[in-house]
Amino acid sequence: MKNSLILSGVHFELKEGHKNLVSEKMEKIFKHEEKIIRARVELEHDTKSSSHEKEYVAKGHLEMKGTTITISAASHTINKAIDELVEKLDRGLRRRSRLHRVKRKQNSLHELKNAA
Repeated sequence: MKNSLILSGVHFELKEGHKNLVSEKMEKIFKHEEKIIRARVELEHDTKSSSHEKEYVAKGHLEMKGTTITISAASHTINKAIDELVEKLDRGLRRRSRLHRVKRKQNSLHELKNAA
């Protein structure tokens, strides 16, 4: 089954290079977790930023059976925001996987809290 990637730009015109970069980076995420149904990535140019430090925001939504992981990353360049988003999504998937393993092995909620 082909994984679905939805890419959109908010206050930002997507160029072919950005589309290719996001597709390449998200392949890493799809390889790590085969249970991903759909991934949505929104690239946004934050025009309301008063300090102009973090003007670009990349938001990622990974839809899986049971849960949805939603993470965002902000940076002064769009490429760096995309890189940070993919790293955070990867960490989120690893954390989710680790918690599922711990939950299978632990019997009580008290032990589960100590593992996180």
